[in-house]
Amino acid sequence: MPVNRPTNWKMIAKMTVVGLGCCVGGPALVIYVTPTPEELFLRYNPELQKRSLANREKQQKEFDHFAMRLREYSKSDRPIWLVAEDADKKAREARNIKRQTKEDEKVRSENTT
Repeated sequence: MPVNRPTNWKMIAKMTVVGLGCCVGGPALVIYVTPTPEELFLRYNPELQKRSLANREKQQKEFDHFAMRLREYSKSDRPIWLVAEDADKKAREARNIKRQTKEDEKVRSENTT
């Protein structure tokens, strides 16, 4: 017959404190150590700061365009990657048609001269 041992509350309390310390302290340490975007920007050399400021609006527009496309793709019942693939195919076909019409106009203008 097994011996009925008393519960070691001291060990359970220590393990609980250590577990909470890891679960709460780890992420808190990461948040404390991670620099903010402003701090990173200030660490850039002046040339990179100028370039970053110059490209900021363009990058923001590109991101906004990307986000809008994702919103449009998500309205469909199909998976986003399939809808995006279809949209890319349509855009590629439109570019090919546009390029072909330009080439045709160029050939016509060469033939008329």
